[in-house]
Amino acid sequence: MPRDTPKLPSEAIELYNRYIHGEITRRDFLEGAKRFAIGGLTLGVIIDALMPNYAFGQQVSKTDDRIKAEYVTVPSPQGNGSIKGYLVRPFSADTRTDTPAKLPGILVVHENRGLNPHIEDIARRLALANFMAFAPDGLTSVGGFPGDDFRGGQLFGKVDGQKMMADWVASALWLKSRADCTGRIGVTGFCYGGGVCNTLAVRLGADLAAAVPFYGGAPPEADVPKIKAAMLVHHGELDQKLAAAWPAYDAALKAANVTHEGYIYPGAVHGFNNDATPERYNKAAADLAWQRTIDWFNKHVRG
Repeated sequence: MPRDTPKLPSEAIELYNRYIHGEITRRDFLEGAKRFAIGGLTLGVIIDALMPNYAFGQQVSKTDDRIKAEYVTVPSPQGNGSIKGYLVRPFSADTRTDTPAKLPGILVVHENRGLNPHIEDIARRLALANFMAFAPDGLTSVGGFPGDDFRGGQLFGKVDGQKMMADWVASALWLKSRADCTGRIGVTGFCYGGGVCNTLAVRLGADLAAAVPFYGGAPPEADVPKIKAAMLVHHGELDQKLAAAWPAYDAALKAANVTHEGYIYPGAVHGFNNDATPERYNKAAADLAWQRTIDWFNKHVRG
């Protein structure tokens, strides 16, 4: 259910972003949030307004009869040994004949907190767009997503980054090789996951048909010519550091003749697509970015 929340200043949202990205401690976050406890707002109300509300953001129920979902474990010998993930297909794809329909696959990469309910919901949304979606949990080796983003962020820092990247590569190639996949895959991800999208585009080359990073860090310029996937990049205007980096990435993609488009969404902050965090969510920007994402995957992964 939606909750009644105050409209907080952009400085409060930036404080939250710094906290969830590990730039400040929980204590510093709480101390900083006290500055906004004015005009009748209590610290508790402010914290509640900034924290994720997964029920508020859910668009597709886990029990929706239009999808077929399961948790599967993928071998990752170069990574952490294995990685568990959430695999979702449209129910109709597996009920029309005795043989499951082949669908294009989309890998969904979470933020730096693990496979939380919001990312699972993203996978279900992709399934309703007639893709098969796989959302792995990069925290598998440390017990998986622990139930809240704060503890998820703490666990994230305990996983070897290179091994986790190998887990993403293994997940993508596993999805591509499935008998019920067409053999064409794309990837989308958010924040840390957006950076993974860019890295996978470099690492996988022609094995990846398309990538759609939401507010993710760009790869080194020298690596851009290795990209063969069609790239669609989303940034929020108020996410100043990443938005400012886009022109250089755009120029590198052009120089390498990579099919690409990029958009800066006016008035949108970092995390603008995440409707589980109402203070960051920008519905106009999120709806437009999502429609562009589906259209991009239809053109470059399904096409």
